[in-house]
Amino acid sequence: MLMRAVHVSQPGGPERLLIGDEPIPTPRGNEVLIEIHAAGVNRPDLAQRAGKYPPPPGVSPLLGLEVAGIVTARGETATLEIGATVCALVPGGGYAEYCVAPESHCLPIPAGLSFPAAAGIPETFFTVWANVFQLGRLTAGERFLVHGGASGIGTTALQLAHAFGAEVFVTAGTDEKCAACVKLGADWAINYKTADFDTEIARLTEKRGVDVILDMIGGSYTPRNLHCLAPKGRLVQIATMEAAETTLDLRLLLQKRLTITGSTLRPRTVEDKAVIAAALREKVWPLLDAGQVRVVIDRVFDLVDVRLAHEHLERGGHIGKVILRVK
Repeated sequence: MLMRAVHVSQPGGPERLLIGDEPIPTPRGNEVLIEIHAAGVNRPDLAQRAGKYPPPPGVSPLLGLEVAGIVTARGETATLEIGATVCALVPGGGYAEYCVAPESHCLPIPAGLSFPAAAGIPETFFTVWANVFQLGRLTAGERFLVHGGASGIGTTALQLAHAFGAEVFVTAGTDEKCAACVKLGADWAINYKTADFDTEIARLTEKRGVDVILDMIGGSYTPRNLHCLAPKGRLVQIATMEAAETTLDLRLLLQKRLTITGSTLRPRTVEDKAVIAAALREKVWPLLDAGQVRVVIDRVFDLVDVRLAHEHLERGGHIGKVILRVK
């Protein structure tokens, strides 16, 4: 049996994306087969398409890290009900009509959400929970800064930080994006193209700084982030969009007793991701079910328009998630 899937003809730009046939995968062990109705588009997909982010060994070479759909088959030890509607974190294979996922990485679609909205949950919510709340240890009453506040990660992080009682600061590249972030719960939004974010953080916090920073930029942002941190502050790095290398004044770490940490999600073990999924089910799913936290969708593209979806994400004008409609 064959399915439609997106292939990368060779590393390069969006023009390298082609729709072709691929065998439908077979679930094994604790895996389930998901008939995909929608899939999220994320920056790691762009990096993989360009040949800069190869999939881990044994993982589907197809793009796509998050999906929403219907369970149609299961492996020998899986117990998830056939016909269940789920969203799932997958290590690859999401740009297709079917994919397999460990059942422990599947979560029920929150109340009232469409398949496209649910497909925008797993990659961003798993990433934010693991980095902001597990590694960054953000707690109520602390101050939190996320760069790229209007991105999929940013809109998720600012909403969850707000919901759990933090004072939220964001940076974004336009006044429109800043206004959107404030509507979602940010207390302060800084247009980094018209103001120095580190100067503004100092002013807004009366020079105390923030407790946790979630950054995906790296490069020149890193030393500026350290200046923005309060004593015992934590910088959590999840990407290096500007540069992976930087220069630091280590005296700041010593004087302020700072922590620099970070992670990537895709290479983590099945067990690690299952722990994150369980925490989301307990702590975050009630907020999604109640509409206190929502999935912000910028554009939905049909699967055949996957090149346009990648071009749109690369331009960077989006607010929230970019989604592929598969069915």
